[in-house]
Amino acid sequence: MRIRLFTVASTLAIILFSGFMGISQIVDFDREKPYKEVFVDTDNFGPSYLDVLEEAYPIAKPDSLQFSILNDLAYYWHTRNLKRSMDFTLRGLKLTKEKNNALWEGRFQITQGAILLRMEKLDSAMTVLTLAKEKVLEYDLPFLYTQLGYVFERKGQLDRAADYAMLSLQLGEKHNDKKAMALAYSDLSNLFWKQAKFESGLDYGLRSVDIFEQRAINDLDYGFTLYVVGNNYLELKAYEKALYFYDHSIAIGERYGFYNNLSDVYISKVDLYTYLNKFDEARKAGENAVKYAELLDNEFMLMRSWLSIGKLQNIQGKYVSAIESLRKSIKIASDDFGDEFYLSQAYETLGRAYAGNHNYQKAYQAFAVYDELKDRIFTAEADQRISQLRTEYDVAQKENTIQLQQTRISKQQTRQIMIMALVFLLLLYLLLLYKSLKTNGKKNKMLQKQNEEKEFLLKEIHHRVKNNLEIVSSLLALQSAELNDGKIMEAMQNSQQRIQSMSMVHQKLYQEKSLSAIEMKSYFLNLSNYIVNIFDRQKNIEVIVDMDKMELDVDTAIPIGLIVNELLTNSMKYAFPENSMGRVSISMFRTGSQLFLNVSDNGVGSKVNTSELGFGTKLVKLLTRQLDGKMQLEIENGTTVSFQFQYNKAA
Repeated sequence: MRIRLFTVASTLAIILFSGFMGISQIVDFDREKPYKEVFVDTDNFGPSYLDVLEEAYPIAKPDSLQFSILNDLAYYWHTRNLKRSMDFTLRGLKLTKEKNNALWEGRFQITQGAILLRMEKLDSAMTVLTLAKEKVLEYDLPFLYTQLGYVFERKGQLDRAADYAMLSLQLGEKHNDKKAMALAYSDLSNLFWKQAKFESGLDYGLRSVDIFEQRAINDLDYGFTLYVVGNNYLELKAYEKALYFYDHSIAIGERYGFYNNLSDVYISKVDLYTYLNKFDEARKAGENAVKYAELLDNEFMLMRSWLSIGKLQNIQGKYVSAIESLRKSIKIASDDFGDEFYLSQAYETLGRAYAGNHNYQKAYQAFAVYDELKDRIFTAEADQRISQLRTEYDVAQKENTIQLQQTRISKQQTRQIMIMALVFLLLLYLLLLYKSLKTNGKKNKMLQKQNEEKEFLLKEIHHRVKNNLEIVSSLLALQSAELNDGKIMEAMQNSQQRIQSMSMVHQKLYQEKSLSAIEMKSYFLNLSNYIVNIFDRQKNIEVIVDMDKMELDVDTAIPIGLIVNELLTNSMKYAFPENSMGRVSISMFRTGSQLFLNVSDNGVGSKVNTSELGFGTKLVKLLTRQLDGKMQLEIENGTTVSFQFQYNKAA
């Protein structure tokens, strides 16, 4: 059904301009769907989209359309100005009550809760979100649970925050809501980062980024996720990757006016540039953090911005400037600031600044406040723990008393029985020990003989498997010689090479000492020599195997051998045309449970492409998936194909 609003002009079309992105219509009452929801249906607009929504919502019909536009307007204003965002939210709550629309009243309450928690009114936010839960649909709950998780995160209850992130993830999977799933992974990444579990934080963050990129919508939460991934990379000392994700987040924030994300990212960039000793860039990042925090009118971010600048100035030895910055930070934090952690950091850093400036009396005073804040947290935790220990102690005392009484009653009765039992057990033990010593030599000889027989049988099996595979390879060679069709002949030859790569694995199993593992360096050397000879490229192509000796089990070695076979074959065919000179490099190493494989050449760029559907490409993808791996292709000054596999060695 097409919705129309008859005014002087029959249609109102609101058009936004977004630089080089061109023109994008967000609201057009002449369309079947009048409102292209921002950051849901489209992101093709610039920072003025809020002006468009403000102009459109008063004249939108029906009520659900008006509420949808107004709610987006209210929510996204919180990225720029919290007070104005709250004004629009209160308008929405008033309208929904007048229309007696409980569903949209609940949705506006979710928005209100999101704004309140960013105003540091955590208890009020929790109350509003709890009221909203009874009014909205199950489809709305992931976003509500996300806001509740933020409340508990700000309160320092990371376990409760993680519970709500998992609830949001479960509902997202139930409804196939990609945004909810991506946001849940993002929140878990941030929580792992706060717990200093940076590897796990990075894993969840990259999962979130992958889903956001599948959605192909650059929104507020995608920008925040990029910031969180950057934080994890920063703590892992991967500074270039951290900077890449920070800059990507900044580009999104500047395009749409997400001042909150921008302030967050610039605070982190102060730390990044400080680690890199780029103090001038760090100073500029701190100035930007303050700028966006002031535009947002957010005391929490403004306080953290001046704190980051003070830390930088301390490291530079600019103690007078640091004192001024840190006093600004502390002044911004009101009595009900609600985050004693950052406030304690500010006093600790201020104490260091005073000490660096040789003002030891004020340094002592600052450290005293720092100790008081830390002791306040410690005392609360200590009281809880002491109460728990006291309860456990009382229960243990009662149990010990009962046990002691029972022991005294039964002690006389059991003493003689215990002595007799011990004597009997000792005699039995001596008898069994004698029999064990007598038969142990025979058993060892028998086991040794059985092991030798099994080892011989296993080697014979691998030998026969290798011979059978070579027979199959020869049959394929004979058959291909009878063919006239070039494509079929090439397919037969490729199959022959794949079978030969598997045959080499079994050959090494019966030739070497170990029957369960393959030494991969020598295997790669044999395989590369075989393929170079097949293509008659010995004179112009050098294959380098750059790795230490490494053993892999057969279930892992065969798929990796097939992958390397495909990539080497591809290089022989396409990377060095007209018998040009070149080099192919193979390397592999293991870090923990991760196995890394790289195959590269310095040719003209081969025809490997993960989007192609050729058999070789499909085989590499299938084998990579079989090993729970990831593949990355880079074509620059040649071709490099990198793999990361999950390797859990079989027992």
